[in-house]
Amino acid sequence: MLTRFASPRLVIRLARTSEAARHYVLRLHQLLAPPPAVITEMIVSGWTAQAITAAADLKVADALAAGPLSVEALARDVGADPDALDRLMRALVSRVVFAQRRDGRYRLNALAETLRSDTPVSLAGAARFYGSRLHREDLSMLTASVQTGESGFEKLRGMEFWEFLATTPELAELFNQAMTSLSKMSAPVIAAAYDFTPFRTVVDVGGGQGRLLAAILDVAPGARGVLFDLPDVVAEAPALLRQLGVGGRVDIVGGSFFDSAPEGDVYVLKHVIHDWGDDDAVSILRNIRSAAPGDALILLAEIVIPQHHRENLGKLLDLEMLIGGEARERTAEQYRRLLDRAGLRMTRILPTAGPHSLIEARSA
Repeated sequence: MLTRFASPRLVIRLARTSEAARHYVLRLHQLLAPPPAVITEMIVSGWTAQAITAAADLKVADALAAGPLSVEALARDVGADPDALDRLMRALVSRVVFAQRRDGRYRLNALAETLRSDTPVSLAGAARFYGSRLHREDLSMLTASVQTGESGFEKLRGMEFWEFLATTPELAELFNQAMTSLSKMSAPVIAAAYDFTPFRTVVDVGGGQGRLLAAILDVAPGARGVLFDLPDVVAEAPALLRQLGVGGRVDIVGGSFFDSAPEGDVYVLKHVIHDWGDDDAVSILRNIRSAAPGDALILLAEIVIPQHHRENLGKLLDLEMLIGGEARERTAEQYRRLLDRAGLRMTRILPTAGPHSLIEARSA
């Protein structure tokens, strides 16, 4: 309710304050336990993640959507062994994922609601992808990537990540579900962090099926949008854009950002640059600069790694990118140097209420 009526600046300030508070609470928790106990908790934290994945695979949250169930009834609904399911639920209740009534029946709580497949922001797809057997195997290659600075994924699979997805439809579907759920969560947060109302044409470069673009057009009712991505990616965009109420305000253009970009007033690239090494990233940015009118604005929606030593999603996500090869998360200075190479000038970095920042740039 607060985020609906409070100003974006207040929401962002509260988000940063909450992050700092959580950091110091975690540090206090660690100080209250012996170091071996703390590091053991960290080592086995993957057990919790895998338990969440198992619950998502079984669609436990969907089964509990209509109300609390006994373990026997729940096991029948999800096709599981009652005793094994009871052990899984006991572990998840202890981590406050799901809850148990005094009569023994299991029920949903706030965290479990996010694992339902039918909620506006469902994270069930993300849980299933990141906990999948294939992705766990990929993570096991981190040591090799740190040793060599090269892609542990390619060493394991013999091909690049996107090529592997094309050959593994089941994993590709899980990946798409994960990215969709994360995009549903981040799109309105990013759209609310910047004033898009002065612009006539917003170009979403590498925008997938247009969820972020729709969120931007929702807060900038006078603007039109251009959705730009590979032809096979944008092929299914019209249906989603109509569903989100902006179908008549978006031009869909198929193409590669390694070749060109459409013309517009502001260019938005969400999680595009972090997928590429420096040379490829510069090539993408130069193509956009060439297509953009002289006064056009470029906004990169990325996680900017901060200089502080507190926890930050980007610091761990960067290790996932390392396994994949040249992709990486970057600091503010690394983005500044990247933009300079592309003939662009970083003007400022704006925080959002989520983990992303908006890196604003213009032609140098």
